[in-house]
Amino acid sequence: MNAGDRVRVDRADQRYEGVLLPSSTDDHLVVKLDGGYNVGIDRDEASVDVLESDVYDVESAQDEESSSEIEFDDDLPTVSLISTGGTIASTVDYRTGAVTAQFDAEDVLRAVPDLAGMANYRGRVVANILSENMTPAVWQDLARAVYDEIEAGADGVVVMHGTDTMQFTASALSFMLDTPVPIVFTGSQRSADRPSSDNVMNAVSAVEAATSDCAEVLVCMHAGESDDRCALHRGTRVRKNHTSRRDAFETVGAKPLGTVDYDTDGDNSVSFHREYQSRGEQELALHDDLATDVELVKFTPGMDTAVLEAAAQSSDGLVIEGTGLGHVNTDWISVVDDLDIPVVMTSQCLEGRVCDRVYDTGRDLLDAGVIEGEDMLPGTAKVKLMWALANSDDVADTMGEPLAGEIQQRSTPWL
Repeated sequence: MNAGDRVRVDRADQRYEGVLLPSSTDDHLVVKLDGGYNVGIDRDEASVDVLESDVYDVESAQDEESSSEIEFDDDLPTVSLISTGGTIASTVDYRTGAVTAQFDAEDVLRAVPDLAGMANYRGRVVANILSENMTPAVWQDLARAVYDEIEAGADGVVVMHGTDTMQFTASALSFMLDTPVPIVFTGSQRSADRPSSDNVMNAVSAVEAATSDCAEVLVCMHAGESDDRCALHRGTRVRKNHTSRRDAFETVGAKPLGTVDYDTDGDNSVSFHREYQSRGEQELALHDDLATDVELVKFTPGMDTAVLEAAAQSSDGLVIEGTGLGHVNTDWISVVDDLDIPVVMTSQCLEGRVCDRVYDTGRDLLDAGVIEGEDMLPGTAKVKLMWALANSDDVADTMGEPLAGEIQQRSTPWL
């Protein structure tokens, strides 16, 4: 019995059929089931029958992958693939049975052969982490890496990133980089070893977007439940709105900036539905300073003012996610008034903008020095405040000025 054999495993009153995978211990079997999931089974508790030998030759496949080469074609654009980890670059860790990030950019090219012939690729690894471990320091490393790649002649950049905090990193690069070429974030909700994985379609669509005319920071993910279209979201207006659906990402307050129609035969097309910054309009520039001591506080009914005081004590700036038009309990207003740091008000509502001129609470907050966050997403407002504190002499004016599409001029229904 060897890795690659098709086996039937009986344990107690359960039966499993699938392909035997390599295991990091002699005590357990790892079997890939026909549905795409993997199961770990204690050898001492299992009865195993080999149904077919060498269904999948693991060693030959590994040798074939390690010898793959990517040839340069003068007629193709150059796209830099930058990996930070995440599910799109993940596989199963047979030690724990969990999904773990362990691919570099070259591995992703081998894992997604559909990318061949679309562009010339340069691979670079900035980090190899799941996105919950992302930090502002990694944002800065990533921004510098993207800058270097564009300066070296890349016609577009694709950043592979975990989905859980992708919106924060996309916002950060939107403020830290003036870019003459597309910078496209992509990831996957489901790892490559699952038959329902979205990694291939998202990666291919991201490369299509990276060779398009839109020179902005974009997030490219599934637009619906089917494998036919990816949405292109502006990096400062996107939010992950579902834990596990493949179309988890949405543009808040507007339609996506564009779409990529995906075809398994390679006949893909990119289209844009709203105004965007065109390729070559901006000179490349890097503004990577950040004030990292900024807190985001979500107000809830009955929350003690001590929470606000503690958050502000060691912070250079504060973003409050208030209710409705941008309100908090009246007990908070005197605390805000005593703070000597910028305080930006955003809303917990997904649509609409802050307006603290309607009710007494809002007017009192303005008198206490609160900066209205317009219709910025709370997470985007935090990232922008981090950037503004380090790069602007007038934080209040900078926070109210649209710099990367984070503030829309009008809030209007869109159907």
